[in-house]
Amino acid sequence: MIDNVQIGDALEHRGIVIAPLFPRQDPTATYVTLDEALAGGLRIRETSESGSVPELLVENPLSERVLLYDGEELVGAKQNRILNVSVLVEAKSTLTIPVSCVEQGRWSRRSADLSAAPHAASPELRHRKNMALQAQPLARGISQSEVWDAVHEKATRMGVHSPTGASSDTFRAHAHSLHALEDAFPAQPGQCGAVLAIGSSMCLDAVSRPDAFARLWPKLRAGYLLDALEHLDGKPVSPAAIPMIFYETEEAAWTRQPSAGLGEDLRLSGERVLGSGLELEGEAIQLSVFMGAEGRNREAFGRIARPSRRR
Repeated sequence: MIDNVQIGDALEHRGIVIAPLFPRQDPTATYVTLDEALAGGLRIRETSESGSVPELLVENPLSERVLLYDGEELVGAKQNRILNVSVLVEAKSTLTIPVSCVEQGRWSRRSADLSAAPHAASPELRHRKNMALQAQPLARGISQSEVWDAVHEKATRMGVHSPTGASSDTFRAHAHSLHALEDAFPAQPGQCGAVLAIGSSMCLDAVSRPDAFARLWPKLRAGYLLDALEHLDGKPVSPAAIPMIFYETEEAAWTRQPSAGLGEDLRLSGERVLGSGLELEGEAIQLSVFMGAEGRNREAFGRIARPSRRR
């Protein structure tokens, strides 16, 4: 995918820099996004009456495959979760998927099925989750404590109290500020991905289909902007620095294994980058990459320096 996308003109607003990515070739695989599929009858629910924190059951009655994107948040049922990995769900199939809880203080049923939140997890949270999962991306539960820590620390820094420790309450508390920034970063026609640059860190997200990205972008953008709220009006990254995430990704070590659904789960690790992706029959379907000046150190993305160090 790195070879098959090109960088468009970056947009900058209040120290936030986001560059669109565009495909160099037409996609082959067809699929729909989570929101489209839920509207068509896809169901996501607890695995049983008692439930299991690190797993959910997906029932896809559609004739289309469905892409569930790493970090998308699901709300309802016994507690809110985020997707641990990107999953391509086969048409007319049932599948158990790995997730992490982002609502530590609730384990009581609010609904039979889970619905899609209007946001995806922030890059900071996704980065920390992916670090915990790097060696065993499909293992159940091993990223949970890291996810809970990230959700709690973000809420504390941003002055949010949630009765159930829900990540969604942090988005809700800062909804006005997030909406005020959205218009500065619209989706571009034909866009299939984006690179966020704030402070010394970058995040890249891309999918093979521009139509799918157009539907994912509002969610991904909300997650991007939640991290950006902690860095507003800082010195913007030069657009000339954005290709560095591509160079670092090309130099990274890649591994692959069977995915949670169709295709193969990809993992990449380098001195300054960490990432994951999904490949189907030789075509890259999805890619997420996180890059920080401190490399694999968990402080690399989304953290705020102490006041004495904000220079």
